[in-house]
Amino acid sequence: MSAPAPNSAPSGPRPRDRRHTALWTALGVLAAVVLTVWTVLAAGERAYLVLGYPDPGAVTTLGVNLLRLVLDLSAAVCVGSLVFCAFFTTPRRDRMVSPDGYAAVRAAEISAWVWAGAGLLLTVFDAADSSGQPVSEILAPNSLLELLGALDAPDGWLLSATVAVVLALSCHFVLRWRTTIALSLVGMLGVLPPVLVGHGASNAGHDFASDSLGFHVVAATLWLGTLFAVLAHALRGGAHQQRVALRYRRLAAGCWAVLALSGVISALVLVPPERLLETRYGTLVLAKVGMLVLIAAVSVPLRRRMFRAGIGTPRAVLRLAGVEGALLLGTLGVSMGMAHVPPPNLLARDTTASELLIGYNLPAFPDPIRLLTAWRFDLLLGTAAVLLAVGYLLGVRRLRAAGESWPVGRTVSWMAGCATVLIATSSGLASYAPATFGMHMTAHLLLNMVGPALLVLGQPVLLALNALPGAERGGLFGPREWVLAVVHSPVARAATHPVVASVLLAGSLYGLYLTGLFQWVMQEHWAHTIMNVYFLVTGYLWFWSVLGTDRTPRRVPQLARLGVTLGMMPLLAFFGVLVLSMDEPIADNYYRTLDLAWSIDPMAAQRAGALIGWLGGELPMLLVLVVLLSQWQREQGDDDAEHEGLFERLESTRS
Repeated sequence: MSAPAPNSAPSGPRPRDRRHTALWTALGVLAAVVLTVWTVLAAGERAYLVLGYPDPGAVTTLGVNLLRLVLDLSAAVCVGSLVFCAFFTTPRRDRMVSPDGYAAVRAAEISAWVWAGAGLLLTVFDAADSSGQPVSEILAPNSLLELLGALDAPDGWLLSATVAVVLALSCHFVLRWRTTIALSLVGMLGVLPPVLVGHGASNAGHDFASDSLGFHVVAATLWLGTLFAVLAHALRGGAHQQRVALRYRRLAAGCWAVLALSGVISALVLVPPERLLETRYGTLVLAKVGMLVLIAAVSVPLRRRMFRAGIGTPRAVLRLAGVEGALLLGTLGVSMGMAHVPPPNLLARDTTASELLIGYNLPAFPDPIRLLTAWRFDLLLGTAAVLLAVGYLLGVRRLRAAGESWPVGRTVSWMAGCATVLIATSSGLASYAPATFGMHMTAHLLLNMVGPALLVLGQPVLLALNALPGAERGGLFGPREWVLAVVHSPVARAATHPVVASVLLAGSLYGLYLTGLFQWVMQEHWAHTIMNVYFLVTGYLWFWSVLGTDRTPRRVPQLARLGVTLGMMPLLAFFGVLVLSMDEPIADNYYRTLDLAWSIDPMAAQRAGALIGWLGGELPMLLVLVVLLSQWQREQGDDDAEHEGLFERLESTRS
């Protein structure tokens, strides 16, 4: 039996297939609830006693974990539905969402309200759970406010609930397809606050644990939520079943790989390998590994069978989605137990001050040998640098395979930019950057100035538009359309306005170091990560808008770009002068709290950082001036050639 045409809407599923899918979904939800309740009750009061406070009672204990399960499920449905609308549907000609996309957005709106309600309740229940009190004893406003001010975990749920409210309100009014791309990104960020203040954010190695758990939660949310959206799409007999199934297949494979790798990293940090069989947390880790292996063992044969039997049929999609969804929900239940049981690493009492603040020890002075060898890979930006380099090379190879050329200089510039980002975030320089201001300013300069300038000169947008596949006629939008949607979005146009980009770039200096914000940022790993991302993004936006070498959201006149560059140079110099003239060191309390075995005079380190930021920041500006002047000279040459040609034509006409 042949599969239906790719662009046709297959007939709806049979009642038997609907019952089959409903049964598997119900079994999955039941398994998640049972595993959550069982792991929580099995842990008993020991999960609280080891942390030094009493058991708050069964109502609070079960309430906080079941609410967490509801929140995770609703957040997954919300994010997955938005991702489905953004990347699994094609908008109408007026760029409004299609009927399939509209149904997904409505599902996202409903689930976002459930997410918000569960988050608000969790704020109260987690405050009671984290303080070892029954929830009934903290309902007084004064008591609750005091706990929210003293504890981090309830604040994470409150922030997540706030994001959910924003998503729910936005989904109610969203009719444009491009907006769902931004909302899906906001949704993925909205599931992170509880993770960043959870068990993985404490004690030694919390930089690795927080980042790996962040990847883990986002991948699980994306996989489970998109699976629900694909399932709903098949149940209503939506269009493009074949292409939707193909895209989901690739997404699920990627999410499984991220889940497996990030799970291994976080497990190695939170529980030593020799204690996997000795602790309850280690047993749950092994159970989760077994569930992931089971998902792969069951899903891969099902997908192969689905492709052989006719991937476009709703029946095949429903069978795969039902079984895979049940297994994923069971895995989620095991994860609930892991979130309730404290990991062995959290109970270590011999950690140093530097391990508590930055996640690792720095026992020796940063001599050149250690700066070259003391690498500590940044799981977020380090991974991004590697993937961007590989993706760029694959794009160049694709162009050359199609018989098109790509200048070597652009490739060299992009690879140098990726290497700069990797060095600034993962090398010995990055390892010592949290410990001394001079090292920090060097990393700041590389992330905010040098790396972005080199990346922009690589012209990645132009490469993407030439190398990425687009939509087939009458088919789903492809990666090329996604890139165009982002580049020409109102947000991109506003952010690449030279004045806006300059304010954002200057804010990374004046707003961070002269306001006391820097000291607070350095005390939290998640805030430190946001700071580095801000450096890289704002630097890229500025050079993208000013250099004018790549495809940009807006065309800025040559004189305006030259004026912005000349205006930025004294701002960098003035910042250096301000820092050099300070009488007290920046973030002095933070550096003293590190309590390192070696020390550097804080004022000497600050003066060195000011000089590095001043002189080093001027070099990329000079590079920009050279590029702009060469562009101007080339344009003048083209104008002269055009005028000369016109003059010759006039002379020939007269003769």
